[in-house]
Amino acid sequence: MAVRQSDLNTNGITPIQQMIASCSGALMTSLIVTPFDVIKIRLQAQRTPFYKGKCFLYCNGLMDHLCVCENGSNAAWYKAPGQFKGTLDAFVQIVRNEGLKSLWSGLPPTLIMAVPATVIYFTCYDQLRAFLKYKLGYDGAYIPLLAGASARVGAVTVISPLELIRTKSQSRKLTYRELGSVVRIAIAQDGWLSLWRGWGPTVLRDVPFSAIYWFNYELLKSQLCKKYNISEPTLTISFSSGASSGAIAAVLTLPFDVVKTRRQIELGELNTMSLLPRLMKVAPACAIMISSYEYGKSFFRKINRERELKRDLQSDIS
Repeated sequence: MAVRQSDLNTNGITPIQQMIASCSGALMTSLIVTPFDVIKIRLQAQRTPFYKGKCFLYCNGLMDHLCVCENGSNAAWYKAPGQFKGTLDAFVQIVRNEGLKSLWSGLPPTLIMAVPATVIYFTCYDQLRAFLKYKLGYDGAYIPLLAGASARVGAVTVISPLELIRTKSQSRKLTYRELGSVVRIAIAQDGWLSLWRGWGPTVLRDVPFSAIYWFNYELLKSQLCKKYNISEPTLTISFSSGASSGAIAAVLTLPFDVVKTRRQIELGELNTMSLLPRLMKVAPACAIMISSYEYGKSFFRKINRERELKRDLQSDIS
């Protein structure tokens, strides 16, 4: 991938390279976190079976997905619950009876929705932060807070219509033509803004979370880098800073999450919802995502520096 000097931003990498780094981080997070949620959902279904028309919340660490039970006790891409004694027993039985790949049975909805949203979110954050700091000359601890909040608003605005359409299509079997008719009728009745009906409660939770997360992450990262006298964060620094910041943000925004969940029930015309604990999912997911993202950016910076040095050397020779 050829990189021109004019394409490089103040972070030392191009926007395309930022997208690749964030996409890699999202894929890594999804692959690692999905099996834990598959086990949690199966345990949850064992205690309270998912009957047809009932919904449950699937949290993959990157986004929340509203999933509808379609065929009796089979919740869409989850098989019927077994008899598990606990988390470890569920892991062993699922692998033994259904195969290892069954632990990633919830991966498709993650990849369809969460990966594009994460790419938009992380790329916008870095671009906005660099713009505010280097282009406009602003400086201060509020820069990550403002950039994080703005980036989340943008990501939610882009993804919200897709999430609403996906939830509606999952509530009952619809062909693409029928789904198109549903969308057209909704637009005719309530206008284009009806596609963003879930935007408000999502922003209410995700924007404060994003602002708090990035503020604490940048603060912790800079303090640790200063402590160890390094210019770029190591994998350990990124991981620990991401986990701590994610945990803090998850705790402080928990009330907003309850509001969003209840609003989602109305949007999906569904009756009940079980709220999974956020803290045990968000902290490791944030740690994995940000450390993978930072590693990807560091990798591209190194490549770009080497290419720049090679160009300078060739220029001096000629």
